[in-house]
Amino acid sequence: MVLAQEKFTISGIVSDTKNNETLIGVNVIVKGTSVFAITNEYGFYSITLPKGDYELGVSYVSYESIDEKISLTQNIKKNFGLKESGEVLEEVIITEKNTTNTRKAEMSVNKLSISTIKQMPVVLGEVDIIKSILFLPGVTNAGEGQSGFNVRGGGADQNLILLDEATIFNSSHLFGFFSVFNPDAIKDLKLYKGGIPSRFGGRASSVLDIYQKDGNSKDFHMNGGIGLISSRLLAEGPIVKDKGSFIVAGRGSYAHLFLKLSSNDNSAYFYDLNTKLNYKINKNNSLYLSGYFGRDVFSLNESFVNTYGNSTLNLRWNHLFSDKLFSNLSMIYSDYYYGLNLDFVGFNWDSGIRNYNLKYDFKYYLSDKIKLNYGANANYYEFNPGTIEPSRSDSGINFRQLEKKYAIEPAFYVGLDQKVSDKINIEYGLRYSLFYRLGKFTQNIYANNQPVTYNAEFEIYEKAAPIGTQYFGSNKTIADYNNFEPRFSIAYELSNNKSVKASYNRMVQYLQLVSNTASPTPLDVWTPSDNFIKPQIADQVAVGYFANLKEDAYSLEIESFYKTIKNRMDYIDGADLIANDAIEQVVLNGEMRSYGLEVLFRKNTGKLSGWIAYTLSRSEQRTPGRTAEESGINNGDWYRSAYDKMHNLAVTGSYKLSKKWNFGANFTLQTGQPVTFPNGQYEYQGITVPSYGLRNEDNLPLYHHLDISATLTPKQSETKKWKGEWVFSIYNLYGRKNAASISFRQNQDSGDNEALRLSIFGLVPSVSYNFKF
Repeated sequence: MVLAQEKFTISGIVSDTKNNETLIGVNVIVKGTSVFAITNEYGFYSITLPKGDYELGVSYVSYESIDEKISLTQNIKKNFGLKESGEVLEEVIITEKNTTNTRKAEMSVNKLSISTIKQMPVVLGEVDIIKSILFLPGVTNAGEGQSGFNVRGGGADQNLILLDEATIFNSSHLFGFFSVFNPDAIKDLKLYKGGIPSRFGGRASSVLDIYQKDGNSKDFHMNGGIGLISSRLLAEGPIVKDKGSFIVAGRGSYAHLFLKLSSNDNSAYFYDLNTKLNYKINKNNSLYLSGYFGRDVFSLNESFVNTYGNSTLNLRWNHLFSDKLFSNLSMIYSDYYYGLNLDFVGFNWDSGIRNYNLKYDFKYYLSDKIKLNYGANANYYEFNPGTIEPSRSDSGINFRQLEKKYAIEPAFYVGLDQKVSDKINIEYGLRYSLFYRLGKFTQNIYANNQPVTYNAEFEIYEKAAPIGTQYFGSNKTIADYNNFEPRFSIAYELSNNKSVKASYNRMVQYLQLVSNTASPTPLDVWTPSDNFIKPQIADQVAVGYFANLKEDAYSLEIESFYKTIKNRMDYIDGADLIANDAIEQVVLNGEMRSYGLEVLFRKNTGKLSGWIAYTLSRSEQRTPGRTAEESGINNGDWYRSAYDKMHNLAVTGSYKLSKKWNFGANFTLQTGQPVTFPNGQYEYQGITVPSYGLRNEDNLPLYHHLDISATLTPKQSETKKWKGEWVFSIYNLYGRKNAASISFRQNQDSGDNEALRLSIFGLVPSVSYNFKF
């Protein structure tokens, strides 16, 4: 009789030695074996092994690696502290090295360290999280100065953006010039483009998962930066040394102050605040309280004032049931507000969306070969399409509240990470999501249940007139949906440094963004699925080849994907969207598809580091007629979506010349955004009216620009706590006039038609000073 070999578990937390900040995604490898673990969102790892002697290797981006021998004769709690590699190896810069990327079944995922992002030159001298991910394969935006981002041909509304697990509904400041994420306050970010784990849901294209810093629990420190357009300041320190800490970070722009020095009464500025508290109650329990508040203000002569922004709050409890079972309970509040003060017409407009989320997640390290994730969450939504109220007594405007909408979205998930053999790793899971559209609400009733009718004579779609209404009381169900969302990824190791991978995932999106622009605007309104607007269902498959070359000095990732989306909203010609309380009258349910090839080549070590990313892709959509006699949108044919960019090349690099000087450069080249230009004109009652052909048959001109930066770090005195650096940058070095749009008009002198190109940026130099003490 053979007895099973006795096994024990080694587990613990990996953190930064300087500030006790826990580190996400650290590789803990059992050397000489294929066993490894990766720290979770709170720095926790767990490995179960047979009794014996082992050597552990602990490595992380931009940190010095640790090798340590252990004798495993009982369960062990072992915490590791890592030092930043810059403190010891100034001649070697490690940016995104990841020794387990070929072993993990995870694919279509990109992770960027904050140190890498801060080396990338950006517009107006402000380090930007969103603009940095635009240099990854498969990621684009709608154009220069536009908000949001597009992943693998999907819309910006199809991205789930999380800040400390709280949903961010608008990721931009100043209409896209800046993102809402203060880089000083950010610890880690990860972009999932495919193979999305089952714990995520609610969007059709991607997940951008961002975590704020916890704060320094050893010493009090401050850091910040002063720029031409905005400045920022962060303070962090211990609440109770080595047990609790806080972080507070503020940021604001002040370009509007210069406008006030002139006769121009216009103004545009933003401000935001990040905060986080954490406290380690004991070795098994920790509490976190984090929040974000941001606002943008844009005004024209004080007669038009636009205010919008996000607010979030999250209370989390981490509990370790055992050395194998980790849990996290979160209570999350998220709010997006949009307000207009239109004094010249005498009324105010408010709209927005509120979200309350309760979630409980578990990770169970069953063995060295199987890790189990499971949990549940419930999202409750309150949508305010619009509140109109008079701003003065003589305005003549009556109070009006567009009916608010309510919905709840529960979900349950389970996922497994399994090592099948020495060469095969798989991740698989299932998410079960439900959605209930709730009252109070008065629902329109239409003939044949069709809110959009087809005019066969003119071959156009028109609004249908309601034939009645039905009122649903508080918490009564108007419509309900439920969907299974399977996820699967597999990796096969060709060798220690090479692997091939494949993945499939289904994502369901129950919220829709009402917008007919390529880039989201603050005025866009979110609306829930109902009897007429169906949830989007996305299916994506991907295959890829991954290799680490020359002892991880270089890495290569090649992926191909194919994605389909059912029930993508499409708008009838002439659709009016603003203040429309019957949006179902101007939309039809269509479909999307996108497919492409992505290549990412990195140089990870040495004085020169960076990457080259290239994407060849196509994004299309189609809305066929509902019956044989209907023409559908665009004659029912496939047409390029507004997010289609056939070619996308991005190159970014950083060169460390000396201890004082560091240089960076970015180059991007993209196919111009699809647009519909007029193909003719006709006269009607003395007015020249343009006519249009099929949708998105034309393109804006090729988009490209080169950015450079230089960072000067003066020699620092070892005795002085104050440390500073100067960052000089030039956006669009050769002054390319990239077209944000092209409009057509008639020349008043010649009478000829002419095209007018709108460009936002030319060459933009900037300088900023960063400091810490």
